[in-house]
Amino acid sequence: MLFQQIAASVAEHEERAPLWAEPWVFGIVMFAIFVVLMFVTLSYTNLGNRHTAVDEHADPHRQHPNKHDHGQGH
Repeated sequence: MLFQQIAASVAEHEERAPLWAEPWVFGIVMFAIFVVLMFVTLSYTNLGNRHTAVDEHADPHRQHPNKHDHGQGH
């Protein structure tokens, strides 16, 4: 049954929708967008080196390491 539907749809040969540009233009535009996004991503690679590293406050009385300490406390 499925093969009959496929054969019938191929036999009809519907007219394709018109494109506003050649097919290769779509590929070039997508490639350019991805290149721009790549450079935006690469611009953030040096973000961690912007400030000097600060040593973590060592609390000898802490029994469980708090990975989410945002400067609260002592």
